[in-house]
Order: sequence, then C-alpha cells, then structure tokens
Amino acid sequence: MKIAIVGYGKMGKMIEQAAKERGVEVASTIDPKTPDAMYKEINAESVKNVDVCIDFTHPTVIIGNMKKYCELKKNVVIGTTGWYDQIEDVRLMVEEAKIGCIWSGNFSIGVNMYFKIIEAAAKIANNLPEYDVMGVEYHHNKKADSPSGTMKMIGDILLENIERKKSAVYEMLDRTIKDEELHLASIRGGSIPGIHEVKFDSNADTITITHSARTREGFAKGAVMAAEFVNSKKGFYSINDLMDNIIGG
Repeated sequence: MKIAIVGYGKMGKMIEQAAKERGVEVASTIDPKTPDAMYKEINAESVKNVDVCIDFTHPTVIIGNMKKYCELKKNVVIGTTGWYDQIEDVRLMVEEAKIGCIWSGNFSIGVNMYFKIIEAAAKIANNLPEYDVMGVEYHHNKKADSPSGTMKMIGDILLENIERKKSAVYEMLDRTIKDEELHLASIRGGSIPGIHEVKFDSNADTITITHSARTREGFAKGAVMAAEFVNSKKGFYSINDLMDNIIGG
C-alpha cells in the first residue's frame, strides 16, 4: 500500500515514521506551507501512485480537500477535527464518488480503548442517579478547535448511555446547569498532547476515568492502521469499524 500524507507538519512527520515502521510506503507528502513537502497541493500528479490519503490538515479546508479526493477517486483517512457539522455532506460526497473514507476525532488505539471503558461506566451510572457526570479536556495552545473531536465523541457516548442526560453543553456556563445537561469543558495551554477526564460524582465519592497522551505517536500509528483498513474499501466508516476489527464490538 502507498499513502499520501496531506498536512506535513509535526503530525504528518509522525505518520510518516509510523508508516515506515509498519512497512507502508509514503509515496507523497502534500502541504502548501511546509518547505520539505514533496507537493504543495492535492492534484492528479501529487496522488498519482497513491492508494490512500491521510488528511491531518485544518477544518476550514477539509471540504475542499474531500472534493479533490472524490474527483481523483482516492480513498481517505480524515484525522482533521472540527468539521463535524458538515459530516452528512461529506458522507454524501463519499457515497456518490464511490470511494472509501474513514474518519475519527482521535485515531489513537488507546483512546478508543478508553471510549469502550467510558461506555461501560456510563451504562452502570445510568442505573445510579445519585452519580452526576461531567468531563474536561486539556490540549496544547496551538490546537485549532474546541472542544476536541475526542471530547465530542465522549459526549456522544455518555448521552447515548445515560438516559437522564439529554444534551451536552460545551461552552462556559454562567448559570446553574440543568439536571438533564452534561457539561464538558475545554482548556488550552502549553504543549499538552491531550488529556481527557470523565468524572462520576456523588455526595459520597468521585470516580475519575482519565486518558493522558504522552506523545502523538499513538494517533499516528492508529491513522496508518486506519489507512490499511480502508484500502480497497468503498463507503463511509468511523473508528468504531476499525476497533471492531481489532478488539471486537
């Protein structure tokens, strides 16, 4: 399999290293702002010999990039976050173009183990109304979006499994939170790769479930594994499809 890395910054270079470790050839690196990228834009020349494109760019360009992948009939891994209000548009583009696409707010295998743990805890908490639930995430000061894609996915898991919680609130609260609301906060600063915490709190005690990323290497390895998964496939996939292959549903 040959891949193109679209977005050749720190994350792109980690993906390149992870690909080499898994015996995957990097046939193209594409970035308009990085001098050592092979190409400046996505076109027929830059993806000529490529099976799958791995996109870690910026939410403002993801729709334009997807149009190009569809036109060029290239399968794609979307690791870019912050575009999820347009997810149905992207799904339709993928289906009409008959390409394969897998997306996630976080491709780290460890984080996706964490999602499974959160899901199990939420199902228990659903039967224990004395435990309230909340979450907080911390990321570096260069992160382009807030909340993180990972926190949005955590929010979806909690809402799906705790019946008394009806909606997630991600912005600052300057009022008393409603019983049916789930507050998920974001903090930006320093060079933190990513920390996510979910808390279940009662009058008697607090249970905290935390995932701390030491580096972005886990994201890079997971993205390459996702490329291996979506290679030669057609359709719109999520990280859950990959995880079902790895650890079961």
